[in-house]
Amino acid sequence: MTIKPLIILPDPVLRQVSKPIERVDADLKRLADDMLETMYDAPGIGLAAIQVGVPRRMLVIDVSREGEENQPQVFINPEILKSSGERSVYEEGCLSIPDYYAEVERPAAVTVKYLDRDGKEQMVEADGLLATCLQHEIDHLNGVLFIDHISRLKREMVIKKFTKAAKSKAI
Repeated sequence: MTIKPLIILPDPVLRQVSKPIERVDADLKRLADDMLETMYDAPGIGLAAIQVGVPRRMLVIDVSREGEENQPQVFINPEILKSSGERSVYEEGCLSIPDYYAEVERPAAVTVKYLDRDGKEQMVEADGLLATCLQHEIDHLNGVLFIDHISRLKREMVIKKFTKAAKSKAI
């Protein structure tokens, strides 16, 4: 397994809409394994393929608590079928926006249809942290970042900070 370099804001790749996956094969499973390795190394609880520069509709998640055994999950072509009217607020962060956190309000529960790593269709009814994480990562597949859910002023400040940091690294 290989730890992949993460795409960091303001890289425009993060705004790409990811393409559906046509078939689940050994290469895709290897990518899923690499993404999990990258996510654990970061460390994080979710990672979309676009965050490692692959514009395909796949994400990995592990919301197991510290001290628990890892429970990695692979979601291929995930699609939110239903969102609850009830809302919840979580402090979110993102591996592509390191060391920045903000409270984001999202539906408290979602029903998601997806293919698992064996290509079998699955459905999950998620609430709590898993629901938030799924929505955050599915947003990535659509070119949306969690900072798009905060005030324009805060979002512009974050983008400016990361743009400045990227320019200073390029020099």
